[in-house]
Amino acid sequence: MKQIYLDYAATTPVDKRVEKEMQGAPWGNTMSLHSFGQEAKLALENSRQVLAEAINANANEIFFTGSATESNNTVLKGVAFAKKSGHIIISSTEHPCIVESAKWLKRQGFEITELPVDKFGKINPQDVANAIKPETILVSVIHANNEIGTIQEIDQIGKLCRGKNVLFHTDASQSFGKVAIDVKKMNIDLLTASSHKIYGPRGVGLLYIKKGVILTPLLHGGGQENGLRGSTVNLAAIVGFARASEICQKEMKKEAKRQIALRNKLVKGVLKIKNSYLNGHPTERLPNNANFRFDFVEGESLLMQLDMEGIACSTGSACSSFKLEPSHVLLATGLKPEQCHGSLRVSIGRFTTQKDIEKIIKVLPKILEKIRAISPYGK
Repeated sequence: MKQIYLDYAATTPVDKRVEKEMQGAPWGNTMSLHSFGQEAKLALENSRQVLAEAINANANEIFFTGSATESNNTVLKGVAFAKKSGHIIISSTEHPCIVESAKWLKRQGFEITELPVDKFGKINPQDVANAIKPETILVSVIHANNEIGTIQEIDQIGKLCRGKNVLFHTDASQSFGKVAIDVKKMNIDLLTASSHKIYGPRGVGLLYIKKGVILTPLLHGGGQENGLRGSTVNLAAIVGFARASEICQKEMKKEAKRQIALRNKLVKGVLKIKNSYLNGHPTERLPNNANFRFDFVEGESLLMQLDMEGIACSTGSACSSFKLEPSHVLLATGLKPEQCHGSLRVSIGRFTTQKDIEKIIKVLPKILEKIRAISPYGK
């Protein structure tokens, strides 16, 4: 049986072109003064330049971390520690690493405001403007949601924050490499991106910090990353990250068009099934994301049945896949807990084919019929 991978929002396979680049990466320590170290340092700075160009930033504004989670923690806690007190605004559909960081900061005495979203998962930029007050030190709004794929109006939110002299951060882990990002035009002060979401290796993320923005480091050590993150850099992963970004930037328009066609075919096919619905915005969403909910169905059972058919999907965020609680993202859109439990996230990618989409459209109705026949939720 052919295995069909439709969980690209959780992680992506490393592209063969990226693997080849990583194999040729220098192995020296970038902090060493001898030729091995200087060769490694050059590769590091070249990678930094490549990733800076992807978002229209300057190379000295790109800092490497171990993951998007680390980048997000560094932003919230780094800004808070630097300011020592203040008010932070996030949306109700942020990734758990933002939500949990905000909760932790609240216990440290910082004021946190969590803004609501509409039924599509979109935040109203005016709500952000209304929530900002003199004590506000940071606004953090996810660019594209990791569960439902909804894309926020980041440029408008950034403009509002810039006008009120408040730092603006966006978690672009899901959008980086899939849609165009320009930190200058979008008035972004801080941005998070991740390698393993764009066919690069795990274990490396980036943090864009606009020149002049001050953060207190979480890791102290040998002065790497201009003192922001003390730790010997994972150079092979960074080189791979840069190569993955190059490929995405070159192929973005063509690949987005292809994925949108596959996604729309999937949505059209699935919504023909009785008591099936699309979560998230119908059009303002990532090219590769389709999140559904089904009445009278329990998501984990659906996931297991699909896996038996050789199809790998998700019920939501991979970081929360073992939790029994309903998705906080879906709850924020106004769904009831029982509706949230019947969700299925299908995320396509570079290696998804039309036959893959046709397969899931074919097997899904039979699986749903089987589950609904024994469902405790009613029919």
